[in-house]
Amino acid sequence: MVTDAWSPQVNGVVTTLTQLVKQLQAQGVDVDVIQPTDYPSVPLPTYKEIPWVWRAPDLAERLQRFQPEALHIATEGALGWKARKLALRWGWPFTTAYHTQYPQYVRARAPIPERLTYALLRRFHQPATRTFVPTASMRQSLTRAGFEGLTHMTRGVDTQLFHPAAHQSPAYQSPRGLESLYYLYVGRVAPEKNLRAFLELTLPGQKVVVGDGPERDRLETDFPEVLFTGAQSGATLAGLYAGAQAFVFPSRTDTFGVVNIEAIACGTPVAAFPVTGPKDIITPQVNGVLSDDLYTAIIQAQDLKSPALAKTIPEYTWQGAAQQFLRNLAYIPQPMPKWLAQD
Repeated sequence: MVTDAWSPQVNGVVTTLTQLVKQLQAQGVDVDVIQPTDYPSVPLPTYKEIPWVWRAPDLAERLQRFQPEALHIATEGALGWKARKLALRWGWPFTTAYHTQYPQYVRARAPIPERLTYALLRRFHQPATRTFVPTASMRQSLTRAGFEGLTHMTRGVDTQLFHPAAHQSPAYQSPRGLESLYYLYVGRVAPEKNLRAFLELTLPGQKVVVGDGPERDRLETDFPEVLFTGAQSGATLAGLYAGAQAFVFPSRTDTFGVVNIEAIACGTPVAAFPVTGPKDIITPQVNGVLSDDLYTAIIQAQDLKSPALAKTIPEYTWQGAAQQFLRNLAYIPQPMPKWLAQD
């Protein structure tokens, strides 16, 4: 597995890939994760948390030494392009994944037309035997954009960590300044997440932002009344989900949004726009509210809060995601053993 997104980065792609590797290893699959901390890198311009690997001199040797039965190129970053080049040179089939809406993300940062970024991404994924996408609406959207070979791999949630009583756990540490009534956002603090749509609202409780990113300093200055906790994990993150009145997901550009099912698993309803990701996950008026009016979605969603919400997403398991992944890998023809060739 080749990925430009890995720990210590904190985002949905890293969550997905680390959980996937955990499940594969539990099923006896030997996985070599080729990721940025293995090589020299520089911070990605405009997003210093993301490393850009500029040299990977042993990548070809490492791939050949491991002799993989399958190659999955999970991201379209520098490592992904290097692995793609080698796979094409050697005639290895491989799979890819579409985790991130780069056309929209790039456009949010620079005046680059989405069609140009889509063209680059089509070029990246075109040689892949299959490209994994997280939702049906994402598959439809990419099909309209000219992508081929798309297949589904769902997402999951760790219900041992994320559950409705998480805020009552002895391991939960409430962040300083947290009020009893609050509305929660968890994720990257970046322009493409559309956080201002949430933070500019006047709500009957505190607004809490969990996460880091390039827009955090500016937003903290513009919204001094909002509690910014930085990145959180483990019992504290789960407890924050479970204690919130509603989970607010203002992004219009996500492919899925694992944070949505983490919130629902904690009994907290989701308020979001009716866009790809939320509309594939949320059952309206059951575990969340979708509306083009985010304020209305939040106010209505909070009335749905209940421990019973955790039972409304039984289809989202990491075990199931791993099985979908294994079924759709492209297997590399293995060389004939020398002893058999001699016979």
